[in-house]
Amino acid sequence: MIYFDNAATSWPKPPGVAEAMVHFLNEVGANPGRAAHRRAVASGRIVYDAREAVAGLFGAPDPLRVAFGPNVTEALNLALRGLLHPGDHVVTSSMEHNAMMRPLRVLEGQGIELTVVRCSPQGILDPGDVEAAIRRDTRLVALNHASNVVGTLLPVAEVGAICRRRDLLLLVDAAQTAGAYPIDVQADGIDLLAFTGHKSLGGPMGTGGLIVGARVDVARMEPLVRGGTGSNSEHEAQPDFLPDAFESGTLNTVGLAGLAVSVRWVMERGVEGIRAHEVALARQLIHGLSHIDGVTVYGTLDAELQTATVSFNIAGMAPSEVGLRLDEEHGIMCRVGLHCAPAAHKTIGTFPDGTVRFGLSAFSTREEVEAALVAVGELARETH
Repeated sequence: MIYFDNAATSWPKPPGVAEAMVHFLNEVGANPGRAAHRRAVASGRIVYDAREAVAGLFGAPDPLRVAFGPNVTEALNLALRGLLHPGDHVVTSSMEHNAMMRPLRVLEGQGIELTVVRCSPQGILDPGDVEAAIRRDTRLVALNHASNVVGTLLPVAEVGAICRRRDLLLLVDAAQTAGAYPIDVQADGIDLLAFTGHKSLGGPMGTGGLIVGARVDVARMEPLVRGGTGSNSEHEAQPDFLPDAFESGTLNTVGLAGLAVSVRWVMERGVEGIRAHEVALARQLIHGLSHIDGVTVYGTLDAELQTATVSFNIAGMAPSEVGLRLDEEHGIMCRVGLHCAPAAHKTIGTFPDGTVRFGLSAFSTREEVEAALVAVGELARETH
């Protein structure tokens, strides 16, 4: 079996992740922050360890400004719905995932004004086009860090500098880059970083969150959900301090136990090392696919300008058929279709059929890439 669906969720997980989760269930099990007994304290320590790990990985100076949630989608909704009001203007790109586009479109119907900056057919965004789209009423620039369709990296640091200069907030969807590409929220000028735990961070599903930078006025940011936090329980009003303001209800502590281990593993291995490994594999994959007759590869065709996510099509064969046959005949698991990103597919010219997507990871190998190239070549020869 060859697992090339890591852009959807990573597999396998780093050593120790499952063991940490089992340990929590068997030996800890208590609700963090809800009691003073020893197991509740132990549970709270696990949550804080995860906060410290995430903050350390992304260069965030205060772990308490890491607000955990179930995924990057909720984190984006928290940022967008919490900060924007009718009359505000937002700038985004044409390569966004529906996790960004759907809440923005809903808010647009509620009085938010939205400008979608067009990217090139390779998914490249010109920072100058972002700056040109900024108006006097612009409140936020919201971008993904890398496309989940073709892996193209967006110029987040350059846009961050523009936002600092123009006194705007920058929200970044790091679903595809967290753990696979170096991110420093301070150096990159990122005010709000939405991340998910189950992709390149190597953690379990149901983990993720939002890092809230110091330039964000938390008192003016509305929570997405309100309820019990274990703090200020004498008041019926939601706490106005982080992370409690945005963490109502019991956290997925068993998942955070696993996430803490996986993030530490990423830090020990080094994001730069992971990045170098994935660049080498992406280069091998892009080069090989580009030399197969009948195969069209999308994106930059430059492994240095993207993540290890590569989309392609075989002429005369629907993406769905390619994906099914790769699985059933060659044991290669991948993703086909529109990848929850219709805007991106319209940008690269593959809407409405979509593409076949290979998503590599830190655990992928050159041998697996070579086997996949042989398999794609066999399928392409049937139509050419």
